[in-house]
Amino acid sequence: MNTSIKIIGISGSLRNGSKTSIAIKSALAAAENAGADVQFIDLNDYALVFCDGRNQDDYPDDVKRLRADVKSAHGILIGTPEYHGSYSGVLKNALDLMGFEEFEGKMIGLVATSAGALGGNDAFNSLRSVGRSLHAWVVPDQVSIPYVDGVIAADGEISEENVRSRLENLGQQVARFSFLHCSAQSQEFVKAWEAAPKNPGAL
Repeated sequence: MNTSIKIIGISGSLRNGSKTSIAIKSALAAAENAGADVQFIDLNDYALVFCDGRNQDDYPDDVKRLRADVKSAHGILIGTPEYHGSYSGVLKNALDLMGFEEFEGKMIGLVATSAGALGGNDAFNSLRSVGRSLHAWVVPDQVSIPYVDGVIAADGEISEENVRSRLENLGQQVARFSFLHCSAQSQEFVKAWEAAPKNPGAL
């Protein structure tokens, strides 16, 4: 990549040795191999408060630091464990503390893990709605990891080749789509498209 692209990964799990975090780091590594600068965001490292509707300038410095880290990215990988048929509360709060400035126009890739068979499918639906509401681009592919304890070991080893391959593909997709979206050629195409005369036959 000739254009500098930054991809961040956010894990919606605070658990030590989180399988969700391992999956996100795997996808981030693939984005880095594709030429992107990467950063893993562990929400444990931010002293976040609950989103309570106060003026944005009145939130603690760690909230502002999270916003700045996410705003600096061109693409975002978001991972969550499945909780009660949805995504985690800590991820929900982190997303609620941010908005258009951090997400609008960004490429988003989704990963979900679960102890059972569903693999976070409902979490995907909710997070795609969040992406749309924030005017972000959620890439078509997503990685569902059911029965995660049998797939990802505590030492970080991912035992299933299919899961490893899908995580790598997701990280590469987010990096490549982010690059295309930010490239000068893409911007020129968008400007030309917007400036094109209307087709008189469509009247």
